[in-house]
Amino acid sequence: MSSLQRPPKNRLLPVAALPQTGRPVAGTPAQPWRYTAGDTVTAMKMSKPPTQSYVLWFTQRVGSTLLAQSLEDAGIVGRPREWLNAGTLDEVMRKHLATTARDLRDELWAKATTPNGVLGIKYGMVETLHEELLGLMASIEPQAVRRSQDAWGAFFPNCSHCLLTRRDKVRLAVSWWRAIKTNEWHRPSRATTSVGAVEIEPTPDLIEEYDYLAIAHLLRECAEREDAINRQLNEWRITPFIVVYEDLVESYEETVRAVLQFLQVPNMGAMRIPEPAFAPLSDEINDAWYNRFLADRSIRG
Repeated sequence: MSSLQRPPKNRLLPVAALPQTGRPVAGTPAQPWRYTAGDTVTAMKMSKPPTQSYVLWFTQRVGSTLLAQSLEDAGIVGRPREWLNAGTLDEVMRKHLATTARDLRDELWAKATTPNGVLGIKYGMVETLHEELLGLMASIEPQAVRRSQDAWGAFFPNCSHCLLTRRDKVRLAVSWWRAIKTNEWHRPSRATTSVGAVEIEPTPDLIEEYDYLAIAHLLRECAEREDAINRQLNEWRITPFIVVYEDLVESYEETVRAVLQFLQVPNMGAMRIPEPAFAPLSDEINDAWYNRFLADRSIRG
């Protein structure tokens, strides 16, 4: 059993088990980004604003990387990557070599926007970092910001919102625990994807790594993360377009096309949907852990 600790604000996160960006590590001191009023009026560079933008809100193991890569492969729907995911706001700024809010905004506009003016981002919201990001965004035009949604709009104009979820939360938690134990978060089916090269070390006797408490912990964690996203969207009075993992896997092309239709990207017409860039990870080990967890839970009550 891996040791599990509680970072600040009682966020349930397994320590050392989250190698991807976007997940704070317990015990890491916060270093809030400091900016001055001068940042709101001085721009080191100004990129052309996108004409429209969208967010793929995600938690874990909901097919977000598969969908984001499909949209990026289309070539006219932005480049929806984890541009704002990191452990702290300082890390976000360093990742983009930004020193001001405008720097960060212009970097995002340049990196995440396709030539037709569509910007995409894949965003795994972490509440503390999210609040800091909104504060930074608001500093660009503070006189125009009346609510947090206005601050978000300063970075993401004409923004649409997609929420990725999964019906079977137990399978989600099982998949998450397996990724933690193997460090295999994705299995690219080609050389060029947004996750880059993936090197996997064999995990002998993986079936023995089953852990009821760890999976139950992740089951609670995924529910908390999704609840936090829904609270933010409800505050903004936004009804997102829902993308369900099981639908994406079972009806890949149909689901991707439905997202494109929701985004109303010009000239998408009869665009060919790219083949999936990632292969499934689930196998008989996932099934065994899933069935064992359900049996254990019925006994434990």
